Amino acid sequence: MVDSRGPLDGLKVIELAGIGPGPYAAMLLADLGADVVRVERPGPPASAVPPEKDVLRRNRRSIVVDLRDSDGVRTVLSMAAKADVLLEGFRPGVTERLGLGPADCWNVNPRLVYGRMTGWGQSGPLARTAGHDIGYIALTGALASIGRAGSAPVPPVNLVGDFGGGSTFLVIGVLAAVWEAERSGRGQVVDAAIVDGASSLTALLHGLMADGRWTDRRGCNFLDTGVPWYDTYRTADDQWMAVGALEPKFYAEFMRLLGLSDDIAALRDDPSAWPRLREAIARAFVTRTRDEWTRVFDGSDACVAPVLSLTEAADHPHLAARGTFIEVGGVTQPAPAPRFSRTVPRHPTPPPPVGADTPDVLRDWAIVDDAGAPHTTDH
Repeated sequence: MVDSRGPLDGLKVIELAGIGPGPYAAMLLADLGADVVRVERPGPPASAVPPEKDVLRRNRRSIVVDLRDSDGVRTVLSMAAKADVLLEGFRPGVTERLGLGPADCWNVNPRLVYGRMTGWGQSGPLARTAGHDIGYIALTGALASIGRAGSAPVPPVNLVGDFGGGSTFLVIGVLAAVWEAERSGRGQVVDAAIVDGASSLTALLHGLMADGRWTDRRGCNFLDTGVPWYDTYRTADDQWMAVGALEPKFYAEFMRLLGLSDDIAALRDDPSAWPRLREAIARAFVTRTRDEWTRVFDGSDACVAPVLSLTEAADHPHLAARGTFIEVGGVTQPAPAPRFSRTVPRHPTPPPPVGADTPDVLRDWAIVDDAGAPHTTDH
């Protein structure tokens, strides 16, 4: 029997509105069934994306509260008294000055898990300075590892820092702290710093370096275009194919389907001949279009795939069959992930207009009664 409420059904989360990794973490929790309420400030939204198209705001409700007003602070504290998690992404010390810091919230709910999303973390020399994804991953060594030999480092959009090293680690930390609070009865702060998470993502590379199988020289390793059989190649129609034929048996299949001779394939064993091997592979790929090569490699174990754009990805047969991309409110976007066999999350709802759910949320969370009058509280 399938339960369509999601595995986090019943988890109550307050999101103090911000941009980037905080909203994405809140989206992930909401996608999995948590009741996430986004507390937004009066005035224009902070995001550059119009609210109705902001995918990171999907699947939750929105209320407007002025956190600089004492009544607004009391409203959020009343919600915190009934919540399991609060998420915030301000610089260190901001929520404390507002009267919404961890100690303030624990006064009304000792079990509350307080998730803090920042780039530099809550402590350290840079903790109170501004920053962006590119700077965070620059200090961790992640950025220096991405790019071709002899070329500048290439920022991987903001996937490695903000979302990979930030949002996902915040979600992991919050869920771990919720699990612990179930046993201890006590909440705690989850200090999710992008520099910490992005550094964690480089764990494999540190292990390979310790074993002498990785170098700090960008574009000279087996996963960063340093070998000809792990790279991208231009096709006849000025598109690209991605090759990841690392293992010998996959490499053999790749060479066979590409139509290269055994003599050329054998150059894999001679690093001094890799420029010649790379040139041979490039010459082969440029003889056909991307779609033609896709048909050649389709269904094989050669580990070759077409490089698709964001627009094209949703129409790929495999992703279409899995429903990896969905449409919500007229906007194509990724479906919730991962997937569950029994507690299947509901289809996401579109991002709400800012503040659209204020009356309903305050009633549902018993902050006000049906007539809109505040409930009596002890704080």
